[in-house]
Amino acid sequence: MLETNKTYRIFISAAEPSADAHCAGLITALRKGGYDIEFVGVGGPKMASAGCRLLETTAGKAAMIYKAFRHVLHFYRLIKRITGFLKSNKVDLVIVCDSPAFNFHVAKAAKKAGIKTLFYVAPQLWAWAGWRIGKLRKYCDKLCCILPFEQDWFCQRGIDAVFVGNPLFDEVPMSSIGIDLARHGRKYADFEPTNARFALMPGSRAAEIDSLWLPMQQIATQLKQKYPTVTFVTVAVDAEREKILKAAQIAGFVCQYTIDSVSDTADAADFAIVASGSATLQVAAVGCPMVIIYQSSRILWHLIGRWLVKLKYLSLVNILSDKELVPEFMPYFSSTEPIAESIERLLEDRDRLSQISGELIKLAEPLAKKKASEQVAELIVEMLH
Repeated sequence: MLETNKTYRIFISAAEPSADAHCAGLITALRKGGYDIEFVGVGGPKMASAGCRLLETTAGKAAMIYKAFRHVLHFYRLIKRITGFLKSNKVDLVIVCDSPAFNFHVAKAAKKAGIKTLFYVAPQLWAWAGWRIGKLRKYCDKLCCILPFEQDWFCQRGIDAVFVGNPLFDEVPMSSIGIDLARHGRKYADFEPTNARFALMPGSRAAEIDSLWLPMQQIATQLKQKYPTVTFVTVAVDAEREKILKAAQIAGFVCQYTIDSVSDTADAADFAIVASGSATLQVAAVGCPMVIIYQSSRILWHLIGRWLVKLKYLSLVNILSDKELVPEFMPYFSSTEPIAESIERLLEDRDRLSQISGELIKLAEPLAKKKASEQVAELIVEMLH
């Protein structure tokens, strides 16, 4: 138990909308425990609503690969500000969530200030940049893993790591959308491609939308040419993202827009086209077959990316399956025709769609068994004590 006559201060760093949501859930879980904790940090509106005093709003500014360089100066100044705050204020614990390129600097500042640091969402060093394990070992006091195999991988390399479940399923519990994880998946016995409803999920980051929204519409247009009566729905994380998507809609493309959860949107669809990332796990949990895409700079991929990434598969769904359970185009550089053709082949194979659906649900089951925010809250109380 924590001391009843003491107020604790926790600094939280989140740079993306998903991390903002994860940390907001964590703050809520800690408040339910009745502890006297002050939360301060950098993040987004969900953290603020949960009761965190923000030094600066960062969620939404995070970018991917080469597009991150445009934000370097901004984040450099922010890191200096955070460093100054940690030096001049009494802080009992620092929590950094995801975005390792940014949060390694925050963790380093915490270490210099003599503050323990908890990493919420393990950096995917098992996929690439494994040489950073020494840096993680130096700056991390406790590592919270959200994929089952990560705990053993990091523990074997000298990191105090624990699998806490996946926070995606805290925010959208399976019970709220009527999903029974023990079921065998959807049945496509009576499925007709001409009646298909597609979910388009270009991601929540501005960089993802910039690179993936146009090709997703091109893929949808090609599918519409072959199956004239299919329909499309696009999910946006908030009203601002919805405006961005609508403003970039190509002429002649017809689509419904929704500000909803990924899980609910996928649950109502027959097939999904998804940006690579955590959303693929939410789509998997409702047994919705999908294709996963990600676009990158051809030059940077061949110069750097292909030499850094050592995995056989690049999407989380296929990594956890240890096979190509769903088609992944990561990265693709120009033509969307191979992606559309891959989808068309799956639409014509009812048995394969049913099989994929069942395997996706089984894959998601261990991720949803634990309530991550509650697990991490317990670890935090232990660290504060």
